[in-house]
Amino acid sequence: MNSMRYDLTQLPIQSLLKPVTEATAALCRLDERIARSTVGAGLIERQNFADACASLWLDGELVHLEDLVLHDAGADVRAPTHELTIARDVLRSRRRIASQPPAWALSSDGLRTLRHARAWPGPSLGDDDGRGADEIGGEPPGGGEGERDDVDASASDPDASVFADIDAILARASAAIEEAKRPSHVASHRAADSKALVYDLDWDENARLDEWRDVVRQAQELPPVLAAIVTLDAWNELSVSQHAPWLGRLLAAALLRQADISTGGHLVAVNVGLKTISVDRRRHRDRDTRLLAIAHGLLAVAEIGLKEHDRLALARTMMERKIAGRRTSSKLPELVELVMAKPLVSAGMVAETLGVTQQAARRIVVELGLREMTGRGRFRAWGVI
Repeated sequence: MNSMRYDLTQLPIQSLLKPVTEATAALCRLDERIARSTVGAGLIERQNFADACASLWLDGELVHLEDLVLHDAGADVRAPTHELTIARDVLRSRRRIASQPPAWALSSDGLRTLRHARAWPGPSLGDDDGRGADEIGGEPPGGGEGERDDVDASASDPDASVFADIDAILARASAAIEEAKRPSHVASHRAADSKALVYDLDWDENARLDEWRDVVRQAQELPPVLAAIVTLDAWNELSVSQHAPWLGRLLAAALLRQADISTGGHLVAVNVGLKTISVDRRRHRDRDTRLLAIAHGLLAVAEIGLKEHDRLALARTMMERKIAGRRTSSKLPELVELVMAKPLVSAGMVAETLGVTQQAARRIVVELGLREMTGRGRFRAWGVI
């Protein structure tokens, strides 16, 4: 790795002072609103999904929100793509960071866990998948005493030997299929060669990570939001990870949580804010321009979060008025809780959660007045207006 240092001595404090102050105030106001609101949990869940999709968008990939929601619920309508798998990893990493103590993500254990939990390209090349040797190279099923019983049976039944031969052929075929599933040395070399075409095998990620952690230690003297801005820019400039560039944005959000800018399960959706900033500013050659772009992105995500909170609170109030006076056996109150907790719901998700048929699920969805979000005819999903 070429020797490169990230200099913190020449920060444009004067130009950053106003946007950093405004972003700090807005983020604190959003966090306070979430902590005291009845729709706070639903807003956090929506931010998790939106941030995962925005993270892929920043890296030049497109993942639809409804596909990620269904993939997370295990109700995919099609085979998941590689991009969808990465979005799922971003989503799970956000949840893991939010569920741990504030200082965990930036600790040695936290960084090691998050780095190993990311999506890696290509098939897994594990040495063993947990099967015993007897499943492939050992005796076929039915050996020992059972085999003698089969021999005795074949002596009395002329057709038994035919079925025994068929069973033996099926057993050998199954063993051959299982053996083919195991990664061979040739497959391992081919996977390594394909990675060499895309990734730099001499990339010293550990050295880059150590240099980035040194920047984090130096930034501890700065105001929390400014420290998060600097560490995120340093992660990008040092190119710490060529496999998971999105991890640096989650760590910047974790730094804000560690500094009590966001508390509880609220993790700032940094990607959502950066998505509003043009790529020319986010990737500008001048560092001052990039730092200002990140600051404006943090201010944008706070404003987006406050507007989304007010929208959800109003939607909940309207739905509660609509279901007032219903029978105690009505499923509508449960449906309200479900749609407030998830950004989208399908008929299958409603049916499974409420314990009704899919036809009944579609009927009560229409009765509650939810909006169809996908615009599809065959598969549909609904959300709050």
